[in-house]
Amino acid sequence: MKCEDQAEAVKRESFMNQAKTQQQSASASVASHVAHKRLSGPSLVIARVVWLVLVLSSLGLFVVGLPAYYQQLQRPCVDPTTCNIAFALTAKGLHTFAALGVSAGEYAASITLFWVAIVAIWSGTGFLIFWRRSDEWFALLAAFALMMFNLTYPGLSASVLLISYPLLNLPLTIIDLLGQVSFALFFLLFPNGRLVPRWKGLIIPLVVVQAVSIVLPPTSPFSQNSLPAWLDALLSLAIFSTIIFSQVYLYRRVSTSVERLQTKWVAFAITTVATGFLVFGLLFNVLFPTLNQPGSPYAVIGIVYPLLLLLIPGSVGVAILRYRLWDIDLIIKRTLVYGILTACVVGFYVLVVGYLGALFPTGSSLVISLFATGLVAVLFQPVRELLQRGVNRLLYGQRDEPYIVITRLSRRLKETLGPEAILSIIVETVAQALKLPYVAILWKQEETFQLAASYGAPAGEPLTLPLIYQAETIGQLQLAPRAPGETFTPADIRLLDELARQAGLAAHAVRLATDLQRARERLVLAREEERRRLRRDLHDGVGPTLASLSQRIDTACHLVKSDPDTAIAQLNNLKAQVKSTVADIRRVVYALRPPVLDELGLISAIHEHVVHLQGVNGLHISVEAPADVPPLPAAIEVAAYRIVLEALTNVERHAHAQHCLVRLELASEQSLSLSISDNGRGLPSDYQAGVGIASMRERAAELGGDCTLTAQPGGGTSVQVRLPLKS
Repeated sequence: MKCEDQAEAVKRESFMNQAKTQQQSASASVASHVAHKRLSGPSLVIARVVWLVLVLSSLGLFVVGLPAYYQQLQRPCVDPTTCNIAFALTAKGLHTFAALGVSAGEYAASITLFWVAIVAIWSGTGFLIFWRRSDEWFALLAAFALMMFNLTYPGLSASVLLISYPLLNLPLTIIDLLGQVSFALFFLLFPNGRLVPRWKGLIIPLVVVQAVSIVLPPTSPFSQNSLPAWLDALLSLAIFSTIIFSQVYLYRRVSTSVERLQTKWVAFAITTVATGFLVFGLLFNVLFPTLNQPGSPYAVIGIVYPLLLLLIPGSVGVAILRYRLWDIDLIIKRTLVYGILTACVVGFYVLVVGYLGALFPTGSSLVISLFATGLVAVLFQPVRELLQRGVNRLLYGQRDEPYIVITRLSRRLKETLGPEAILSIIVETVAQALKLPYVAILWKQEETFQLAASYGAPAGEPLTLPLIYQAETIGQLQLAPRAPGETFTPADIRLLDELARQAGLAAHAVRLATDLQRARERLVLAREEERRRLRRDLHDGVGPTLASLSQRIDTACHLVKSDPDTAIAQLNNLKAQVKSTVADIRRVVYALRPPVLDELGLISAIHEHVVHLQGVNGLHISVEAPADVPPLPAAIEVAAYRIVLEALTNVERHAHAQHCLVRLELASEQSLSLSISDNGRGLPSDYQAGVGIASMRERAAELGGDCTLTAQPGGGTSVQVRLPLKS
């Protein structure tokens, strides 16, 4: 057993090294695929500097303007400038919320924290892309769009600065315009930075026109607020319809299978956002324009826009985490966990403070804040662990829960009704539990491996693990990585190695069941072939002969009186034909089972045959067998008898031996052992098994036994046969 374990370990180590080489080559392939898209040299430096200057300027203006934005939300807006601030309310709007128990301060704090969380999510995703892939031009554009869009969202904190600092109008307008245009270009060029189809470029001027109308001051005659509702709706319809069509067209007609995996969620998010903007824009601007007037309390419904837009950074994050979009490494898991955790902490803190403030309006704000802080501190670690498990499960399935995976696989195998479904259940369970796009099991057929079961579609260079049973490789388990170019982690390998062990046991059971079924089929075919042979022999040989005999007997009967001599001659001929027919019938019967076995038994039948070979070519044959042999199964008797006869024939014809020993033994009624040994010239160096030896081996194998042919040390040959005795 120790040797078997060592052999199994060596085989697994060999497969691990091979898998590592495969994954390294796949990573190199992905790297070479994206290398030609990268910026380098002065262009890379300039692009990074411009990106940082614009983004940091916008971020600084947003942060500096937050206090002013918070103060402005607490005051009623009175003119187009102040009412154009995002979610600013008139006096009537503030009174409406006050009647609902929400003070102006609580409303302002909630909206301000809401925007801080929104901007943090967008900026975090954008900065992550810049950090990991700023040398690829479209990834740089995507990072810029994600950073700038919410920092330059119409009416946010930077816009409040214009009230006190009008000189900032030009730089803020330029920054806002860049943010709006870059975001629209991100929509149009995603995922690879190409204008496909090319006519999509015709929509870019409309994008610029609408972006200019959005960033212009509300008092301008060309601002979005001054344009007719139908014109603004028409612009939106043209732009967003083009975006929706182009994403569907790219996904279905242009994208490769790898790009589809990487972009399907982002494309879905872009299409959903475009559809949402189109529907809500038409709904508010055309059908219900009064609901969207600046300062109206109903304008707060517009919060659906930034919430809907969260699909964009969320889907980009999932694409990066799950499918390595833009070839960004999967090291941002911790960023995702703590980003969500921060949003949860802020949201929970605001919720607790707001709820307790409404419940105890006269209570101390310090006590409420301390209570909320303590509650957040208590819940921090459990929430972090919950998020960690959730993110791990999102990215890697149940990799960190091996017991659950093994239990799930065992339960599903237990519920499987037939062996033909076992392999399919294994590959399906492994793929779903570990979120793998492709899992397959291959059978070993001689020196090649044939596909036996698969789940999913092949993607990337697969990892190959051996399926081993008792130190014998019976198949392979192939697993595609979660994303092209991604490699399996040590935790993945440990779990997959254990799953391969379980799959090896199950695969061996399936192979046994398959072999049994094939043996049954061969048995049925052999039986039917034997019946066909018997029918042919009886119908074509014995049948016509008997019919002929009957007719000739009738003829002889007619000649008895008129020509007795002729009748006697015909009857003598008939007698000879009858003897020949009897010989044919005996030959057919002997082919089924030698009659001598029924007449004399196995041991005596062998002695009877040996008598006829004694002295032929100077050969002397001895037989050693138990005097009393219990009744043996008919198949065992026939196989043993024919093997002994074939072996003796070989000795007599080819061995040139003087002595031959035939030995029969019963091993505790478990098996019958045969040994036929001679002192002849032995096996030649270029020995090849002929028809007779192959026949002996087949007869033994049919009964679950074995037949071996070896050369004896002193010269000669020995045939060793073991036939198991089955009830």
